[in-house]
Amino acid sequence: MNVSQAEFQNMKEEIVKDLIARLMDEHGLSMQEAFDTVYNSRLFEKLSDPKTGLFFQSSGYVYSYLQEEMEK
Repeated sequence: MNVSQAEFQNMKEEIVKDLIARLMDEHGLSMQEAFDTVYNSRLFEKLSDPKTGLFFQSSGYVYSYLQEEMEK
């Protein structure tokens, strides 16, 4: 399925928004800490590459990868 750059960007931003909210809720991070955690993660690099298809996944699925990365 092909998506436009704008659609890809919107889907990615929705996932990032959900990741940040979950980090704040579940880990008690401040908004700035949550932003830093997401945007400085290896996961964000993968999410930013449309070839990975991560933007098609649920935010819960993507969050599980972020949690795994944080545990290391």
